[in-house]
Amino acid sequence: MSYAMGEALQAAVYQLLQSDPGVQAQLAGAVYDALPPGPLPSLYATLGEEDVRDRSDKTGAGALHDLDISVITAAPGFSEAKAAAVAVSDALLGADLVLSRGRVVGLWFLRARARRIDGGAQRRIDLRFRAQTEDI
Repeated sequence: MSYAMGEALQAAVYQLLQSDPGVQAQLAGAVYDALPPGPLPSLYATLGEEDVRDRSDKTGAGALHDLDISVITAAPGFSEAKAAAVAVSDALLGADLVLSRGRVVGLWFLRARARRIDGGAQRRIDLRFRAQTEDI
């Protein structure tokens, strides 16, 4: 197994979301790897958990990365959060991610979960994507 591309994949996803025009139109720069101190905007996205499994073979090291990106809003209803989640999904699924180490063999959408949090005061959509990487 190789976790060698873990940081490179995270950096590429973060950079893509920060620079994608559709994501920026929805989130206005509010994409975080770590939440900043102080008040948060009413709509933002954050990189979340990641599960990684071995995908090495006789040609080299590789891994499957299941990664989460969450969209959170204080707006009533899910419409604003869903529009931002669509922009995130469109950006990732149309991307040719360039990693500082290794390469992305494939990137797929797995699932999403929309729910109310904080006693119904906020909405949260957790998007899960799968990336297959190989160390080259």
